Amino acid sequence: MAKVIGVRRATPRRWACSLAALSLLCLAVQAVQKADLGGDSTVATINHSLSLLQRLQELLHNGNASDTTLWVRTTGSDEIKVFHTHQLMLSLQSEIFESLLHNQTMLTLHEPPDSAALFEKFIRYLYCGEISILLHQAIPLHRLASKYHVSSLQQGVAEYMKSHLASESSQGHVVSWYHYAVRIGDEALQESCLQFLAWNLSAVMSTAEWASVSLDLLLLLLERSDLVLQSELELYTAVEEWVATHQPESPVVEKLLRAVRYPMISPSHLFHLQKQSSVMVKHYNAVQDLLFQAFQFHSASPIHFAKYFDVNCSMFLPRNYLSTSWGSQWVINNPARDDRSTSFQTQLGPSNHDSTKRVTWNVLFSPRWLPVSLRPVYSDSVSGAIQSVRIEDGRPRLVITPATTSSDFAGVSFQKTILVGVKQHGKVFVKHAYSFHQSTDEVADFLVHADLQKRTSEYLIDNSLHLHIIIKPVYHSLIKGKK
Repeated sequence: MAKVIGVRRATPRRWACSLAALSLLCLAVQAVQKADLGGDSTVATINHSLSLLQRLQELLHNGNASDTTLWVRTTGSDEIKVFHTHQLMLSLQSEIFESLLHNQTMLTLHEPPDSAALFEKFIRYLYCGEISILLHQAIPLHRLASKYHVSSLQQGVAEYMKSHLASESSQGHVVSWYHYAVRIGDEALQESCLQFLAWNLSAVMSTAEWASVSLDLLLLLLERSDLVLQSELELYTAVEEWVATHQPESPVVEKLLRAVRYPMISPSHLFHLQKQSSVMVKHYNAVQDLLFQAFQFHSASPIHFAKYFDVNCSMFLPRNYLSTSWGSQWVINNPARDDRSTSFQTQLGPSNHDSTKRVTWNVLFSPRWLPVSLRPVYSDSVSGAIQSVRIEDGRPRLVITPATTSSDFAGVSFQKTILVGVKQHGKVFVKHAYSFHQSTDEVADFLVHADLQKRTSEYLIDNSLHLHIIIKPVYHSLIKGKK
């Protein structure tokens, strides 16, 4: 026998409430229109919108003068929730309800458990246009909004998901949101989730969320060069754990193993993997050629190696490694105060042949640098400067240059990446990343939208700017030009 809950008695006046609700909506529109009246000092705006919203919520809560009954059945359960609603309110927000309720006063809907549990919250939104959301409610609410074509709620939940990727949850949520975005075809949400995962992969791989990554998502991540992680060895270890958890077929395992960039792993660690990694031992034949090529890469200079092998592929391009060999952290306290500078060293190249060669980098940060087009212009007139410029007109600037030049730099350029950390719920995440090549010493749009004067700026952590600068060497003589 079905379990029915949430039944409320309704008066027989079906259309009285619809007319009353419509009148209330008209009053609200008139109140907004009055605000647009001219500069007459006697004009005043009377705003009762809050009381209107309260009355609409009471209308739903009490079921007064309802003309439509919704029976919401929970899939796989005998539970039924009953809502006494008003056709006008549902039809104003949803064309699907408008179609379903044509010449109908009772409607039976079937919803999965997570959607059924939030259906009252969903209906309440249709009456008052306001809703509170928790992380675990985002997918079922978005599913309801999509199913019934409530575009405002659909867009609102999608924006909530994009802005809460870094929020903390016990089981993680970004991976499940990505998979959901794939199912519904939301490319913008897919890209937002994928970018967050790429920039914060080390954090994700250390949580239970890593086990929920699908094969397709894992392959997409392995293809990317913008992954932020400690080292390629860390990525290999995570792939090995994923394989041990999911136990895929051999062809799948071999495809995953061949996506690892072995030339970015030191020879000593490669020797260790050949003997100690159970996945490597089992599937050694599938990656033997890649391992042999990696050892050759480490044993010769990159220029010499390029004479015999084509390295115009991602296998020989570093990802965004956080180890000190490839960059440095820089925490700038009170960044809006004045200019700062620092220096650090990186390894010349990924080859073990260059492991002892270092490049020193000088970095300059200016919080209020002015482009030439905005600098004051002076004339011989009495007035002097004919263009007034405020300090606030300047923008943050970061310049990275090598301290010296060397013959070892021949054919080498450096891709520079600046990661900006943000703090949410006590944890630091990468939310912004800027990349540029040696042909320019700085990135044009660095922190262009950041207001470093505000302590509450999303770019600051405890009034400090947290940067991580990564230098990735690229041998141009190894890369074939495009035809």
